[in-house]
Amino acid sequence: MSMGEVAAPVPSTPPGIRGAIRKYWNIVRVSLIERMAYRGDFFLATFLRFLPMVTTILLWSAIYAGANKESLSGGGRASYTYREMIAYLLLVHISRMFSSMPGLSTGIARDIRDGSLKKYLLQPLDMTGYLLAYRVAHKMAYIATSCFPYALLFFLCRGFFEGLPDPGTFALYVVSLLLGFVVGFFFETCMGMVGFWLLEVTSLLYVVNTINFFVSGHMFPLDLLPGPWPALLKALPFHYLAYFPAAVFLGKVSGPELWQGLAIEVCWAIGLILLSRWLYARGLRRYSAYGG
Repeated sequence: MSMGEVAAPVPSTPPGIRGAIRKYWNIVRVSLIERMAYRGDFFLATFLRFLPMVTTILLWSAIYAGANKESLSGGGRASYTYREMIAYLLLVHISRMFSSMPGLSTGIARDIRDGSLKKYLLQPLDMTGYLLAYRVAHKMAYIATSCFPYALLFFLCRGFFEGLPDPGTFALYVVSLLLGFVVGFFFETCMGMVGFWLLEVTSLLYVVNTINFFVSGHMFPLDLLPGPWPALLKALPFHYLAYFPAAVFLGKVSGPELWQGLAIEVCWAIGLILLSRWLYARGLRRYSAYGG
């Protein structure tokens, strides 16, 4: 369902926290049913996502062969062998499965521009809460339809991994994925709300998303960048969307550094949540609903 469509009707629920939970759970349930109605599209999209991974593996094979080195390193403390690099790139796809929010910011900006936002104002329904519930349903459907292909891929590529991390590290890896979802969702929400102040934000969002793709560590580990760049980019929230969970799994981030990274990620998540609420409240003060 596109952002411009009318929000799904939500059954009436009793007031209070229990009623709010039931209301948004109904949104998740209805959205999940809707998303699973297009299973064929999900499977095809998942298959197509695997194709760039093949070219990426071939590219890094050529890079390591040309460098004539067993491992590569940069300004960061960690170095990566060829096997670790391929394992990292595979794990980044899992990170992005949780943190990527395609169409979220552009959808919010479009709803603001064409007046569709008022459908949230006419109902006892918070826009951010609705979009969060809908995105949770989308991720659940995506993971459900992708688990088998990804399991097969990781089985075929098991030679690139040293093995699973210990249970404690694996649990923290899962926590980093879930926090990555929160950071990714509310960052995109904040970007979409720029539409309250700018009439056309498509070009701006394209530039931001392109930069995000690079500085999040999706293309390669941030440790390979020269000089102070790894430390600088790790001070931003973007590396929690791709680099950080993969580095946790591979043991590149461990001990006090791991706990510190998770604590900072929690702070970023809380900060982006508060920022999105502030932008929404400020934006509504100057909002004029045209069209819709």
